[in-house]
Amino acid sequence: MTEQQTETTAIQADRKAVRVPTDGAEAAPQARSLGLRGAVNARDLGGYRTADGRVLKHGVALRSDGLNRLTEEDLGLLAAIGLRQVVDLRSLDEVREAGPDRVPGLPVAAIAAAELSSEPITVAPASGDGMTLHHLPVFAADFDIYVALRDALADRSPEKQRALLGDGKAAAMMVGLYRWFVTDAVARERFAAVLRLLAAPDGPPLIFHCSAGKDRTGWTAAVLLTALGVDRETVFADYLLTNERSAAIVEHVVDSFGTRGLMQEPELLLPVFRAERRYLEAAFEEVAAGWATFEDFWQDGLGLDDEVLAGLRANLLADAR
Repeated sequence: MTEQQTETTAIQADRKAVRVPTDGAEAAPQARSLGLRGAVNARDLGGYRTADGRVLKHGVALRSDGLNRLTEEDLGLLAAIGLRQVVDLRSLDEVREAGPDRVPGLPVAAIAAAELSSEPITVAPASGDGMTLHHLPVFAADFDIYVALRDALADRSPEKQRALLGDGKAAAMMVGLYRWFVTDAVARERFAAVLRLLAAPDGPPLIFHCSAGKDRTGWTAAVLLTALGVDRETVFADYLLTNERSAAIVEHVVDSFGTRGLMQEPELLLPVFRAERRYLEAAFEEVAAGWATFEDFWQDGLGLDDEVLAGLRANLLADAR
């Protein structure tokens, strides 16, 4: 079972349709939701405040779970907010399992051709005012969680499932993934590419996503918010908000695994399905272990410079009212 299957199995469980605020005030957690019926974890990073007293603009930097199940209403909403770019961080296997994104204005065939690739590919619109799709797959070939879980569930052996996930192994797998986000050069390059897109003059509004909108998306958002000067506790709060948005889906899926006989102990998957503070802490620990400061990680680890940071500030921040 993948991150994507977690949300798609019970996508109807959460039909909240809270719209994005238009003023500069800090948004309440539920108000951050984009109200997408086919992507319940889609939300706005707008409203967070920085150490220098500025505030993230609403409707410019958006994070989400997979966009492959968007409804026609969802597509209209994304078009209405003027979305310019979509970044998909899912692996080729995830796209094969769940399907390509639905992006307003882009041909289905072109989207599928780009996303059914293990290498980065960009699909540009036919007109200058359309949306651009960037497929930037981030996956660990040597310990792919998607493949490990798929194989364990396909076998349906309680013993093998417990051997893989039990006694803290599932959580350890996730901690290892978050450390890999920082230590792997290719992964760092893909995350940096998202930040460059957000910093470009014609970048935002931009939405970036993976399958559940939790891990790769969560780390991208954490790096972005940290670079802009948002305090660490707020960064963690944004990360953990996934648990509120996806709670109904996770509960449904875990219950269904048991009733359908796929797992004798479906609760073994909870560490994979949930956002845990220790996972994000592990990524920041790797940053601290490898670089003296976050600024050094920004420059040497991600290969980003002051120009990119200035672009992010210009595009995403506004003076507080």
